[in-house]
Amino acid sequence: MNWSPPTLRVATLADAPALEPLMKQSTAGLFRAYYDFEQTQSAVRFVAVPDPALLADGTYFILEADGEPVACGGWSRRAKPYMGSEDAPGDDRLLDPATEAAHIRAMFVRPDWTRLGLGRRILVACEVAAYREGFRRLDLVATLSGVPLYRACGFTPTAEVEDVELADGMRLPCLAMTKTIDAGVGSVAEGVSAA
Repeated sequence: MNWSPPTLRVATLADAPALEPLMKQSTAGLFRAYYDFEQTQSAVRFVAVPDPALLADGTYFILEADGEPVACGGWSRRAKPYMGSEDAPGDDRLLDPATEAAHIRAMFVRPDWTRLGLGRRILVACEVAAYREGFRRLDLVATLSGVPLYRACGFTPTAEVEDVELADGMRLPCLAMTKTIDAGVGSVAEGVSAA
């Protein structure tokens, strides 16, 4: 079998119908090792949903194999830290790159495409894009299934594991993490923008 790496591109609002099944497959398949059945089902309903703001902002990436989405994820210049909670006042506020971190958001990999470096590819794309807009740090709220990837990519915890409350009142243990965007990524971003 000939295998070629999936193609990375910026997702658009038109991709939302194709992204949602991928997100739900990822959550249903990967959360089971970390969360109970009720928590997983709640996450499938409230977390595994495309965020129109990310798609409209052009800060969300999709990896496709033969035209089919196999992974997605992105970053945000807005204050909303994660999907699944009720919208809070100020969620749509633009972050200040000089004093605040961009947010990594909504990372999903189809279960049959895990362990192939897809999450890492998306995170690098997010770092480069956020750096171009002046951000020098990335923050995220990791589900427990995502913690190993984020640790491997240089993110460190900023707090103990805390419960995040979803819109239906279900609580998911999650971990707040951060990463300084390293100078190497900055060099890549500057080189690409100069080309």
